[in-house]
Amino acid sequence: MARRSLIEPLLLDLRDGSPAARRRAAGRAYRLAFGVLAAPGVVLGAAYALLGQPALLPVAVVLGLAVLAAGVAGGALWLAGRTARATDLPPVQAQVGAAIQAASAPAVPFLFGCSLLAQPLAALALFALAAAFFLWAQARLDRFAR
Repeated sequence: MARRSLIEPLLLDLRDGSPAARRRAAGRAYRLAFGVLAAPGVVLGAAYALLGQPALLPVAVVLGLAVLAAGVAGGALWLAGRTARATDLPPVQAQVGAAIQAASAPAVPFLFGCSLLAQPLAALALFALAAAFFLWAQARLDRFAR
């Protein structure tokens, strides 16, 4: 039996074109885009933590990174909402495009966390922030539909 690719179900949903299929496509695109953004961060962050001698950052710097990550993530969600409301795009393109853009919201704090794997508490805090943005953005996917 042939193995299906990760993108095949997304393409099938896009071809279907029904509102339910568009919602499924947006969810699939969102999770796939997040994975594409996050996977290199895990590898590079682990390599940096294990092979390098990373300097430990003060708590104030970690808090500053968390605030910066939250600001960039919020901006990414705002831009994704603008894409979803774009009237010059076909509905499916607006919805799936917004979902792909929204994936960068949790990816930013996640990647910051990956860069701090040598500081487990700091990394955990940023991963928690990434999880919150992941769930928030995922909940907004239905709002991206027209």
